[in-house]
Amino acid sequence: MGNETVLYFNLTMFIMIGNVRYLAFAFCLLTYALIVFSNVTMIWIITQERSLHEPMYIFIAFLSVNSLYGSAGFFPRFLMDLLSDVHLISYAACYSQIYVIYTYATYEVTILSIMAYDRCIAVCQPLHYSRKLTPKTVCALSVFAWVFPAFNLSVTIIMLVRIPLCGNNVQKVYCASWNIVKLSCFSNFNNNTVAMMWVVLLMTVSSGFILYTYARIVIACWRKTLNVRGKVVQSCLPHLISFMVYIITSFSDTVLSRQNVEEINPFLAVILSIGFVIIPPALNPFIYGLKLPEIRRQIIRILRLKH
Repeated sequence: MGNETVLYFNLTMFIMIGNVRYLAFAFCLLTYALIVFSNVTMIWIITQERSLHEPMYIFIAFLSVNSLYGSAGFFPRFLMDLLSDVHLISYAACYSQIYVIYTYATYEVTILSIMAYDRCIAVCQPLHYSRKLTPKTVCALSVFAWVFPAFNLSVTIIMLVRIPLCGNNVQKVYCASWNIVKLSCFSNFNNNTVAMMWVVLLMTVSSGFILYTYARIVIACWRKTLNVRGKVVQSCLPHLISFMVYIITSFSDTVLSRQNVEEINPFLAVILSIGFVIIPPALNPFIYGLKLPEIRRQIIRILRLKH
């Protein structure tokens, strides 16, 4: 069977959920509502408060926008499939979902990269911060964060579409590139290398850059007073927590994709496969809202006004 005859893909991991799907539906629906509400609130606070119109908070707003984008590409279809007895997704819809979920994933790491750069300049070169993080620079970094991953994934999708397929069973609860590659009629190794090398390169370079910037921040902190160290930790800790949460959840999904899911506990397999598209969007608003005093003050002020 060639790829021109594949009209639908079958998402086989939903069968492993069974009757628990109703409980899962209720939980995931509440989680999605929480993600939308918390991230929209974060964006609204940052856009409305002039005191938050600074590079660090602009990038935090970008994270919230990306969380809404990635969630919209995953949850509506996932919730519908949870209540359905048939888990078929059309050829076009499958590749569209791959594009949205993987651009979300790469947007997350590029945004976290420019956030790390922002914090590195603020801590290591505070006197040059306003000169280096000008509105023009922020605009250029923003264009890079959004445009480069989109272009990168467009090339990857074109390569995936050209792979001839000899099956339509996808061992996931959503469409993923590696699972499509495993359906190839030819060598998986060559196809996977060509289709995913730019994504892997981007993720590796971005993650390495983030670790390098935080290493510089740690070194710079040792030369400062205890009070200054406390302020630096308060400013940088939310970014570092977001990065670690994202790395752990995305790494779990990557490792799972290379395993035989039939040999793994079905509930664990599902949780590990969707963690990177649920946990960061759900946690990020609370991490930044609770840890950064400027945002926390605005939230408290709004709550007091309502009472």
